[in-house]
Amino acid sequence: MIVEHLSNTIDIKQYLKDINVDSGGISILSAKAKTHILKIKDLNVGGANILKQDALSVGADLAVPRGTVLAKTPTVECLLIATTSQLKTLARKELAQPFGLKDLAHKLKEIVSVKMPKLVKIMGVINANDDSFYADSRFNAKDAITKIESMIDDGASIIDIGAVSSAPNAQTVSAREELSRIEPLLEMIKKQKLYEKVDFSIDSYEPIVIECALNAGFKIVNDITGLVNDEVCKLCAKYSATVVIMHMLGTPQTMQNKPEYSNILDDVYLFLEERMKKAESFGIENIILDVGIGFGKTLNDNLMLIKHLEHFMSLGKPLLVGASRKSMIAKVDENKEVKDRLGGTLALHLEALKNGASILRVHDVSEHSQAIKIQEALNKV
Repeated sequence: MIVEHLSNTIDIKQYLKDINVDSGGISILSAKAKTHILKIKDLNVGGANILKQDALSVGADLAVPRGTVLAKTPTVECLLIATTSQLKTLARKELAQPFGLKDLAHKLKEIVSVKMPKLVKIMGVINANDDSFYADSRFNAKDAITKIESMIDDGASIIDIGAVSSAPNAQTVSAREELSRIEPLLEMIKKQKLYEKVDFSIDSYEPIVIECALNAGFKIVNDITGLVNDEVCKLCAKYSATVVIMHMLGTPQTMQNKPEYSNILDDVYLFLEERMKKAESFGIENIILDVGIGFGKTLNDNLMLIKHLEHFMSLGKPLLVGASRKSMIAKVDENKEVKDRLGGTLALHLEALKNGASILRVHDVSEHSQAIKIQEALNKV
């Protein structure tokens, strides 16, 4: 007899097929292979005691504070540890229970219905301005066309173009100045019909710039303000554009002035949920969510968002992560200069993919394309 200790990141369905498990068994067993750890806050203590017993009855467990059984506090914070299969059973059980457990049941149903993305898209970054934080991403119109074609060849599915820096304390620029910077490039993209080769995204929150880009064949609006402007919403609906809704605390000029949250995961989640509803109220159908790495966050905030990105998958939209060469890497690794942050970028982005991201906004398309191919090959064995 030989026993192989397999990684818990394997494609469990494929392994079950390989040993000739029937289709019904594959569905049942694969649901038992993934373990979820759910943090539940402000749970009624009576509900916690019921949930504890129900969890144990299905083979799961609920970690509760000391004294919960004696109801020493009206509410508690606890950790539910369960497989996908056990969560499905608990969701059914708690529908009939009091103390807020019915609401919890609906949330458990949302969680178990989430599927990890199978397709990864690379969004290459082009800056039509001379003050972006990474000098190698800055291009004039002619050179930008060459770089765009190179990014397409290297594996980019989306090209994101902006003309205003959004780095901390960046200088503000008028909408007219922004348009004057980017208009020559938009005209060249339209003339050469490059939009037939790749999807273009406009990194702007100014209506006149966005409309010019959409008229040039752009399909995506990447709005770092998270659709604060109703006029942007109207334009996106009019052109049936896909919208990237990003979370930012404050503005680029203020966002890093001691950012603070009640709870980073909950606060960002509620913001994205609210802006999603706003987008949908204007008739916007295609939405991508971006947790806003580096936009009004501490190092720990950024790490938490990437580590627990799966938390945002229950919102039901594709998740974009852009940590490319950002200063958080330097805070971990001895103040590395921007040019020396590729290794850290790849580590952060591969972690983001593992946790649910399906779009990566990057400066280095070729290196990311290679890293993703290797990661996908590893996931298949």
